[in-house]
Amino acid sequence: MKLLAMALMLCDHMWATVIPGAAWMTSIGRLAFPIFAFQIAEGFARTHHFKGYLGRIFLFALISEIPFNLMYGGNVIYPFHQNVLFTFCLALLMLRLTRAGAEKGGLWRYLTLGVACWLGYVLGQLSMVDYGGLGVLTVLLFWVCRELPFGWLAELAGLWIINGVLMGGMQFPISLGGLEFSFPQQGLAVLALLPIWMYNGRRGPGGRGFQYFCYAFYPVHILILAVLWIYIL
Repeated sequence: MKLLAMALMLCDHMWATVIPGAAWMTSIGRLAFPIFAFQIAEGFARTHHFKGYLGRIFLFALISEIPFNLMYGGNVIYPFHQNVLFTFCLALLMLRLTRAGAEKGGLWRYLTLGVACWLGYVLGQLSMVDYGGLGVLTVLLFWVCRELPFGWLAELAGLWIINGVLMGGMQFPISLGGLEFSFPQQGLAVLALLPIWMYNGRRGPGGRGFQYFCYAFYPVHILILAVLWIYIL
């Protein structure tokens, strides 16, 4: 699943830089973020060392910021948009808050969840991380749905509301039976649920080396694409 998400992300970033005319690449790239968000929620549920997990993501967020600035803003310094690893750092902090409330039980479970959703959204918007506050809420959605009897329905509805309704963006005109309507490109993100639902809960092959390869892939590939886009193509 990690390799699939990285391949989809690469397609989206190639469309944003070196192959701008291939709209299909950004369309399938819409599936990448929900898969990563699901993996963050799963990683939080399974890790025994929260500080280490958060620390690794924060470290690579810092490493990735200059490559991300180059790719997104064409400059080393671009304070108006932060890379997606900062989104996941915020989400992990909100998950930790949510778990603390769940451990207390009672009304604390719902109170801390509500606070985490509100605070995560506000901080995501104010810090201008990738996908904003809705990106943080996507991770929280997957976390909450892990404990619901029909969580898959909540995931489907939640992802559609977040991506198809709230995010907006490019619209595809569609004609069907004489009716004209539009479909939001970002709504394609709900298709990410297909590989997510096929996840069997078992860890795939690969050790620590593969783990760090996945972390390093993000800053390395966007740096390469940024250099190609700015200085060569």
